[in-house]
Amino acid sequence: MAGFHHVEVWVADLVQARAVWGWLLQELGFERASEWSEGESWEAGGAYLTLTTSPNLSGQVHDRRAPGVNHLAFKGGTPERVDTIMAKAQEHGWKPLYQERYPHAGGPDYYAGWLENTAGFKAEIVADET
Repeated sequence: MAGFHHVEVWVADLVQARAVWGWLLQELGFERASEWSEGESWEAGGAYLTLTTSPNLSGQVHDRRAPGVNHLAFKGGTPERVDTIMAKAQEHGWKPLYQERYPHAGGPDYYAGWLENTAGFKAEIVADET
């Protein structure tokens, strides 16, 4: 069976990540499945995303332009739901990207919003096809 089992995101500031990522994941329908002193996991759709810190971190800021993961793209539901998340994101530690082209920065038939948090992580919120 194809698909992701989980994604693990290493963070430098777990307290900040819990607040910023926690808000976004909850808005997207994820549920916190477990929590421990160095991290937490969020589940949705049969897979999970883990936020964790490690003594092996090589830096304090994620550079999405370096080799590695550029961003995580999430199913956002209806276009109206994507709009709601995008409108509330700045209050929760995310800044909108490509706002001058929102919601069609990915093309005229693609409805999505892009966000970046203060740690340098980028998330894409994609609307269901209409």
